[in-house]
Amino acid sequence: MAGRVPSRGRPGAPGAPGAPAPDAAVYVISVAAELTGLHPQTLRTYERMGLITPGRTGGGGRRYSHRDLELLRTIADLTAAGIGIEGVRRILDLENKADALAARNEELLAELAATRDALREALAARRTSASPSRVPALRPPDVGQSMVVWRRGR
Repeated sequence: MAGRVPSRGRPGAPGAPGAPAPDAAVYVISVAAELTGLHPQTLRTYERMGLITPGRTGGGGRRYSHRDLELLRTIADLTAAGIGIEGVRRILDLENKADALAARNEELLAELAATRDALREALAARRTSASPSRVPALRPPDVGQSMVVWRRGR
């Protein structure tokens, strides 16, 4: 996506005051084509191939969101770099899977941190509790203080 101007600061761009949400399907096909530099027929083709799924109005008209536009720009960049449509599909699929795995990893890290905190709290509460533990503690014998008890058989 080299050479692209960041969308921050442009009127109507996500992050600008009063801008629609990134997933809000607001752009008609002609505007989406103009914003991405693609022909409207190319957008329809990408939809038929399953690379993009724009929103629909009650009358069946296509509406593209800002995320759809970013995806279209990514597809255009990949195809301009010489990657075929099936290669683009595979790359997008792998990116989606990597994003999902990264999100799951973050969830698991948060769960692990919460479990560790709960364990630390339980150990601290156990150490400060007034009642002694009823579980016997087995300690290794001190070498200098060991004693052997021997009983004569009867």
